[in-house]
Amino acid sequence: MLTILGFVMIATFLVLIMTKKMSPMAALILIPALFCVLVGKGAHLGEYVLKGVGALAPTAAMLMFAIIYFGVMIDVGLFDPVVRGILRFCKADPVRVVVGTALLAAIVSLDGDGSTTFMITVSALYPLYRRLKMSLVVMTGVAATANGVMNTVPWGGPTARAATALKLDAGDIFVPMVPALATGLVAVFLLAYVLGRRERKRLGLLTLDDAGTVTERTVPGQTAGEPVLAAAAGGFGARVRTTVLRTAALRTAKARPAAATAGGSGTARPGTATGDAAPGTDDGFQGLDPHRATLRPKLYWFNAALTVALLVLLVLQTLPIPVLFLLGAATALTVNFPHMPDQKARIAAHAENVLNVSGMVFAAAVFTGVLTGTGMVEHMARWLVGSIPDGLGPHMGIVTGVLSIPLTYFMSNDGFYFGIVPILAEAGAAHGVGALEIARASLVGQALHMSSPLVPAVYVLVGMAKVEFGDHTRFTVKWAVLTSLVVLAAGLLYGII
Repeated sequence: MLTILGFVMIATFLVLIMTKKMSPMAALILIPALFCVLVGKGAHLGEYVLKGVGALAPTAAMLMFAIIYFGVMIDVGLFDPVVRGILRFCKADPVRVVVGTALLAAIVSLDGDGSTTFMITVSALYPLYRRLKMSLVVMTGVAATANGVMNTVPWGGPTARAATALKLDAGDIFVPMVPALATGLVAVFLLAYVLGRRERKRLGLLTLDDAGTVTERTVPGQTAGEPVLAAAAGGFGARVRTTVLRTAALRTAKARPAAATAGGSGTARPGTATGDAAPGTDDGFQGLDPHRATLRPKLYWFNAALTVALLVLLVLQTLPIPVLFLLGAATALTVNFPHMPDQKARIAAHAENVLNVSGMVFAAAVFTGVLTGTGMVEHMARWLVGSIPDGLGPHMGIVTGVLSIPLTYFMSNDGFYFGIVPILAEAGAAHGVGALEIARASLVGQALHMSSPLVPAVYVLVGMAKVEFGDHTRFTVKWAVLTSLVVLAAGLLYGII
């Protein structure tokens, strides 16, 4: 009964958020509360929720101060050179923009923290996506999938958990998996290229000058509203048919002075569900204003050193991650904005993101608390493991890889690696399959895991990108599953699994 109700609860949640009948926050709270009553454990709801909140409180604290820290770094101009470099590489070509998204997310993911990756990636690329009217779910989907593949580094979460659960060395698990994971990363870049081609076909190619202004190309004798044939700005030499941008809106935008904002990074209004910007809007691109009042060019190298030190300490796990970001945020605020009113203004500028993300984390605590406390997740996992035919025993590596895809989506990494993987390893041992093979196969599903509603970092991603979680889920799941299957196939081909 608990197994059936568990699957029904998850299905109900996903359907409601993907059809936009409920907001993710409301669904994460009300759906599990209802099912807790249905399984006859309504009297324990408070206990389950408080236990879930207690488990996720450090994550919420980390995200709160990480958002403030990276928000301040964006305000003071630390990432402006990165943005300019991306603009020079992308040259307003959607293919380059999407491939650049995958590349940036993969590189930043080396720090082992998804939240950091998403904050840097979205901060750097969100203005460009908005200005080019590209679909923002493409950005969130590619970034999440790339981060999922890279999330398997030994200092990240999954590999360390697998090593701890099965009493193995993290290096013995990760190093042999590098070829398979590299193949998965190549698949992400191919996916980015395909999606970029799709965006290029939809939008055409525009010209983006160094100031971040989209300009239209005209030909002699052309009148407003006529189609233009523009050569690819990135030097591809292709002739892409694109319609003239809304001329009046562009004239208005170009005439508007690039005034600095108190927020520094600017606040963009949400676009449509697909992330298309409203006609003629230039908000969201103010983060590239080279004259904004919050810039601190004299403190650039201090801020760079502070950020590098923070990331190094994060990888070395010298202190708990929440403590590192708490200290980092306090230091960044104090040094860059020594006056109290300025500090309050910076905190207020990023309060919306902080509230949205931390609220979603605590809402997710209700979902995970009920799912775990009622025993539904345990019954679901054991039913799945028990459903494995005996004939598949010698192929438990493949079975583990396949099961890791849905299980790491519907469960936390802790629940999967400490609760399910040991059971799979025990079943594999009975058929001569080693624990190392099981541990490596258990990493396969991470590409999808990073888009799970139970992963707090995904709310940083969709929140900063102003994308509905349901839209992100509907777009990303199929591509993330495909990437996971590529990793699994590569592992089998190379004899790793």
